[in-house]
Amino acid sequence: MASFHSKSVFCVILVVLCTVVPILGKGHTVGGSSGWAIGMDYSTWTSGKTFSVGDSLVFNYGGGHTVDEVSASDYSTCTTGNAITSDSSGATTVALKTAGTHYFICGVPGHCGGGMKLAVTVAAAGSSTKPSSSETPSSGGTTTSPAGGTTTTSPAGGTTTVYKPSSSSTPDSSSGINISPFVAIAGAYVALSVMLFT
Repeated sequence: MASFHSKSVFCVILVVLCTVVPILGKGHTVGGSSGWAIGMDYSTWTSGKTFSVGDSLVFNYGGGHTVDEVSASDYSTCTTGNAITSDSSGATTVALKTAGTHYFICGVPGHCGGGMKLAVTVAAAGSSTKPSSSETPSSGGTTTSPAGGTTTTSPAGGTTTVYKPSSSSTPDSSSGINISPFVAIAGAYVALSVMLFT
């Protein structure tokens, strides 16, 4: 009986470990169902959302747009041509690898001024912070956070990586947990095998 109990405990631990890794990051679909488009109010979209290191931003948009990560000053003035990273594939996923405020605009002239600009404040992994705000940074390269503190902007040439997904499936920002079906099935299979055959 002790053998069965220890196997059960082992299986429970294994299943938990198999599901922890996929839930570390959360995918946020920018603009929800409206996507990355002119005329959106992205400060309203970010309101109430919390972004953490390990999360990703998923930009869905049609032709004639770009996703450019820019400096705080380029964000404030809608200056194009100095992007840290840029993509125009129509489906851009940006991994949020560093804490701080990250700034994005559409690099097509006039689109940033038409609302295609997004600022997200990213918290360090595991920290509890207030939700992100899209306030316009001051000329000093800082922005006031909702908690009243000051967050330094990410430096030009930061470590943000842009991924271009190969399929049209995108994470849903409301899902909270993104568990790979393969990991869930493999974990259940291993746990069941250990219980039955040892």
